[in-house]
This record gives sequence, structure tokens and C-alpha cells, in this order.
Amino acid sequence: MNDPRVTQLLHDLALADGDILAIVEATRALIYSQVPTASERVMYGGLMFGDASDFCGVFAYKNHVSLEFGRGCDLQDVAGVLEGGGKFRRHIKLMQVADLEAKSVAQYIFQAHAL
Repeated sequence: MNDPRVTQLLHDLALADGDILAIVEATRALIYSQVPTASERVMYGGLMFGDASDFCGVFAYKNHVSLEFGRGCDLQDVAGVLEGGGKFRRHIKLMQVADLEAKSVAQYIFQAHAL
């Protein structure tokens, strides 16, 4: 987990926007709480998380953080929070740290990892 590219990305986020960094850090912690064996790497300008295969990505934008699922079309959207109309990909938009709980994000991470 000591990837210098991950460290640099987090450092850059800290300089750009502490609020966005807080959402990214809380999302990372939640991912590792659900999948302790996960690894992360910088890809597509964000953080990709994988185990046997990639299961989600965390991407910081100006006003939100997006938690992306490459096979989001296969997730049960029990909280009704998945966005996106592509063939496979879906995402959850996180505007604040509290959205992680409010949008039941842990169960989506668990489902994505299980696919």
C-alpha cells in the first residue's frame, strides 16, 4: 500500500481541496474495511481498487467524489443511488463524507467485490 503514485495523488488532493480529500480518504477506509485484501493503484487519474480483479475506482472532481463500478449494471441498487446509463458502468456521487453512510456505500463495495 506504499505506492508513491498513490501518495503523490493524495498529496495533490490535499493541496487542491481538503474537503474532497476527506471524502476520498473516508472512501478508501471504507473500501479497506469491506475488502481488507484490496490493493490500490493510480489509474485514469484516480484510484483503482482490486483484489483478484478490479472492483471499483475512486475519482475526485471539483465538487464531488465519484465511486465507480465497472460492472455496476450487475449490482442490486437497493438504496437507489447508482447513477449512469452506460452498458456496464455505474457510479455513486459523494458530495460529503456523510454520504458514505447515507447512501449505504459499504454494501455496494461488498457486492462489487463479490462479482
